[in-house]
Amino acid sequence: MTKQDTGLIRLIAIFKLFKAITLIAVGFGALHLFHDGNPADSVTLWIAKLGFNPGGHYVDLALGKLANIPPKDFKDLGIGSFVYAALFLTEGIGLWLAKPWAEWFTTIITSSLVPLEIFEIYRHPMAAKVIVLLLNIAIVVYLVLRIRKERSNLRATH
Repeated sequence: MTKQDTGLIRLIAIFKLFKAITLIAVGFGALHLFHDGNPADSVTLWIAKLGFNPGGHYVDLALGKLANIPPKDFKDLGIGSFVYAALFLTEGIGLWLAKPWAEWFTTIITSSLVPLEIFEIYRHPMAAKVIVLLLNIAIVVYLVLRIRKERSNLRATH
Protein backbone atom coordinates (compact mmCIF):
# COMPACT_ATOMS: atom_id res chain seq x y z
CA MET A 1 0.00 0.00 0.00
CA THR A 2 1.43 3.35 -1.00
CA LYS A 3 1.53 6.37 1.30
CA GLN A 4 -1.17 8.04 -0.83
CA ASP A 5 -3.42 4.97 -0.54
CA THR A 6 -2.91 4.93 3.23
CA GLY A 7 -3.78 8.63 3.38
CA LEU A 8 -7.03 8.16 1.46
CA ILE A 9 -8.01 5.16 3.58
CA ARG A 10 -7.28 7.17 6.73
CA LEU A 11 -9.35 10.07 5.39
CA ILE A 12 -12.27 7.69 4.80
CA ALA A 13 -11.75 6.31 8.32
CA ILE A 14 -11.91 9.83 9.79
CA PHE A 15 -15.12 10.52 7.84
CA LYS A 16 -16.68 7.30 9.18
CA LEU A 17 -15.55 8.05 12.74
CA PHE A 18 -16.94 11.58 12.50
CA LYS A 19 -20.30 10.15 11.41
CA ALA A 20 -20.18 7.69 14.32
CA ILE A 21 -19.47 10.43 16.87
CA THR A 22 -22.27 12.56 15.44
CA LEU A 23 -24.72 9.65 15.65
CA ILE A 24 -23.70 8.90 19.22
CA ALA A 25 -24.45 12.52 20.15
CA VAL A 26 -27.81 12.31 18.33
CA GLY A 27 -28.58 9.05 20.11
CA PHE A 28 -27.90 10.48 23.56
CA GLY A 29 -29.87 13.62 22.72
CA ALA A 30 -32.86 11.63 21.45
CA LEU A 31 -32.88 9.36 24.49
CA HIS A 32 -32.62 12.40 26.76
CA LEU A 33 -35.64 13.91 25.01
CA PHE A 34 -37.47 10.57 25.31
CA HIS A 35 -36.99 10.53 29.10
CA ASP A 36 -37.73 14.23 29.48
CA GLY A 37 -41.30 15.27 30.12
CA ASN A 38 -41.35 18.04 27.51
CA PRO A 39 -38.86 17.78 24.64
CA ALA A 40 -39.67 21.26 23.32
CA ASP A 41 -38.73 22.84 26.67
CA SER A 42 -35.42 20.96 26.76
CA VAL A 43 -34.56 22.04 23.23
CA THR A 44 -35.51 25.63 24.04
CA LEU A 45 -33.03 25.57 26.94
CA TRP A 46 -30.29 24.10 24.69
CA ILE A 47 -30.99 26.74 22.06
CA ALA A 48 -30.73 29.54 24.62
CA LYS A 49 -27.46 28.08 26.02
CA LEU A 50 -26.01 27.97 22.50
CA GLY A 51 -26.81 31.66 22.06
CA PHE A 52 -29.60 31.37 19.51
CA ASN A 53 -32.72 33.48 19.70
CA PRO A 54 -35.42 31.21 21.22
CA GLY A 55 -38.10 33.36 19.59
CA GLY A 56 -36.59 33.26 16.10
CA HIS A 57 -38.64 32.13 13.10
CA TYR A 58 -36.64 28.96 12.35
CA VAL A 59 -36.37 28.03 16.01
CA ASP A 60 -40.14 28.37 16.45
CA LEU A 61 -40.70 26.30 13.33
CA ALA A 62 -38.37 23.55 14.61
CA LEU A 63 -39.96 23.59 18.06
CA GLY A 64 -43.42 23.31 16.53
CA LYS A 65 -42.38 20.20 14.63
CA LEU A 66 -40.64 18.81 17.69
CA ALA A 67 -43.75 19.21 19.84
CA ASN A 68 -45.70 16.94 17.45
CA ILE A 69 -43.23 14.04 17.63
CA PRO A 70 -44.42 11.13 19.79
CA PRO A 71 -42.00 10.18 22.61
CA LYS A 72 -41.59 6.66 21.18
CA ASP A 73 -40.03 8.19 18.05
CA PHE A 74 -37.27 9.74 20.18
CA LYS A 75 -36.52 6.32 21.65
CA ASP A 76 -36.45 4.73 18.18
CA LEU A 77 -34.19 7.51 16.88
CA GLY A 78 -31.83 7.05 19.82
CA ILE A 79 -31.56 3.29 19.40
CA GLY A 80 -31.23 3.54 15.62
CA SER A 81 -28.50 6.15 15.97
CA PHE A 82 -26.48 3.85 18.22
CA VAL A 83 -26.86 0.94 15.78
CA TYR A 84 -25.60 3.02 12.86
CA ALA A 85 -22.85 4.49 15.05
CA ALA A 86 -21.65 0.96 15.81
CA LEU A 87 -21.44 0.21 12.08
CA PHE A 88 -19.54 3.42 11.39
CA LEU A 89 -17.19 2.81 14.33
CA THR A 90 -16.44 -0.66 13.01
CA GLU A 91 -15.75 0.74 9.53
CA GLY A 92 -13.67 3.65 10.80
CA ILE A 93 -11.52 1.67 13.23
CA GLY A 94 -10.99 -1.16 10.74
CA LEU A 95 -9.96 1.26 8.00
CA TRP A 96 -7.71 3.22 10.36
CA LEU A 97 -5.94 -0.02 11.27
CA ALA A 98 -5.69 -0.89 7.54
CA LYS A 99 -7.54 -4.19 7.94
CA PRO A 100 -8.41 -5.76 4.57
CA TRP A 101 -11.83 -6.92 5.83
CA ALA A 102 -12.67 -3.28 6.64
CA GLU A 103 -12.48 -2.31 2.97
CA TRP A 104 -14.99 -5.03 2.09
CA PHE A 105 -17.17 -4.22 5.08
CA THR A 106 -17.17 -0.49 4.29
CA THR A 107 -17.95 -1.13 0.63
CA ILE A 108 -20.90 -3.37 1.46
CA ILE A 109 -22.35 -1.20 4.24
CA THR A 110 -21.85 2.12 2.45
CA SER A 111 -23.30 0.91 -0.84
CA SER A 112 -26.30 -0.66 0.94
CA LEU A 113 -27.11 2.70 2.57
CA VAL A 114 -27.00 4.69 -0.70
CA PRO A 115 -30.66 3.90 -1.62
CA LEU A 116 -31.78 5.10 1.82
CA GLU A 117 -29.81 8.30 1.38
CA ILE A 118 -31.39 8.88 -2.04
CA PHE A 119 -34.85 8.30 -0.57
CA GLU A 120 -34.12 10.71 2.28
CA ILE A 121 -32.93 13.36 -0.21
CA TYR A 122 -36.13 12.83 -2.20
CA ARG A 123 -38.24 13.31 0.96
CA HIS A 124 -36.28 16.23 2.43
CA PRO A 125 -33.77 17.71 -0.03
CA MET A 126 -30.77 19.40 1.57
CA ALA A 127 -27.36 20.29 0.16
CA ALA A 128 -25.57 18.58 3.08
CA LYS A 129 -27.38 15.29 2.34
CA VAL A 130 -26.39 15.48 -1.33
CA ILE A 131 -22.75 16.12 -0.37
CA VAL A 132 -22.73 13.13 2.01
CA LEU A 133 -24.34 10.96 -0.71
CA LEU A 134 -21.71 12.00 -3.25
CA LEU A 135 -18.92 11.35 -0.73
CA ASN A 136 -20.32 7.90 0.01
CA ILE A 137 -20.59 7.05 -3.70
CA ALA A 138 -16.99 8.21 -4.21
CA ILE A 139 -15.88 6.06 -1.26
CA VAL A 140 -17.61 2.98 -2.69
CA VAL A 141 -16.12 3.52 -6.16
CA TYR A 142 -12.64 4.07 -4.72
CA LEU A 143 -12.82 0.99 -2.49
CA VAL A 144 -14.19 -1.24 -5.27
CA LEU A 145 -11.37 -0.16 -7.59
CA ARG A 146 -8.84 -0.64 -4.80
CA ILE A 147 -10.12 -4.13 -3.94
CA ARG A 148 -10.08 -5.14 -7.62
CA LYS A 149 -6.54 -3.82 -8.02
CA GLU A 150 -5.34 -5.70 -4.94
CA ARG A 151 -6.97 -8.92 -6.20
CA SER A 152 -5.34 -8.58 -9.62
CA ASN A 153 -1.97 -7.91 -7.92
CA LEU A 154 -2.42 -11.08 -5.86
CA ARG A 155 -3.20 -13.10 -8.98
CA ALA A 156 -0.16 -11.70 -10.76
CA THR A 157 2.20 -12.72 -7.93
CA HIS A 158 0.84 -16.30 -7.76
